[in-house]
Amino acid sequence: MFTAICRSDFSHQALYDRLRQEAPAGKAGAIVTFTGLVRDMNDDGAIGGIELEHYPGMTERVLDELASQAMSRFSLISAGIVHRVGRILNHEQIVWVGCVAAHRQAAFDGACFTMDILKQSVPLWKKELVGGTGKWVAAKHLDEAAAMRWTRTSE
Repeated sequence: MFTAICRSDFSHQALYDRLRQEAPAGKAGAIVTFTGLVRDMNDDGAIGGIELEHYPGMTERVLDELASQAMSRFSLISAGIVHRVGRILNHEQIVWVGCVAAHRQAAFDGACFTMDILKQSVPLWKKELVGGTGKWVAAKHLDEAAAMRWTRTSE
């Protein structure tokens, strides 16, 4: 299992390779990865990128806890989460999640769970850049609903 916060771009292939190497031979039946990109627009129109801030120390700890929770909940063999912070331009990679499991459904569920909870509970703050100024982005109702779906299914 691994997690990281970084300021520069990451290599999807290198992260996939690391995740695969962490899986003991003969145990893994599926690897699911997700890579999120910065969109070039929001509901109000075009944006010029984003700026992400985090709470150093706390953000990393919460990512570690989230990866551990996903591994336990879905019986994952390994998991990885990488999230960028700082200024990120349109169409650049912002987040990567990978899950290894014995079976595909657990890997898919682990990746979906991780992204849904990450957007809801990891201390990251986003500012959208429009015309040289930044506007803080409030939490979205859809993100909250996606995270709540996992809370309801665990009861």
